[in-house]
Amino acid sequence: VQPGTEGAVSLEGTLASAVGGFLLSIYSYLVVGLIPTFQGVAVASFSAFVATMFESLIGATMQEKEGLDWMTNEVVNFFNTLIGASMALLVGSIILGY
Repeated sequence: VQPGTEGAVSLEGTLASAVGGFLLSIYSYLVVGLIPTFQGVAVASFSAFVATMFESLIGATMQEKEGLDWMTNEVVNFFNTLIGASMALLVGSIILGY
């Protein structure tokens, strides 16, 4: 798959997604204080990774398809954020009991 292809998945991109989600989560835990526990870091990291995988799926199956002109990068990013936040709330409530 050519680099830049909508929805393409590569080993490098997948690893970057996992590391990036973890680094932002650990920063929120250690520096900013938005995540109160290390278990919360795990929940946030996992949720970010899952959301990124779904973003790739949406990009590959719906973006730039005929009749779906409204499915722009911004819309796909919105779904990424919605999925990540929903996943964090669901997994957090199960794992952390919040």
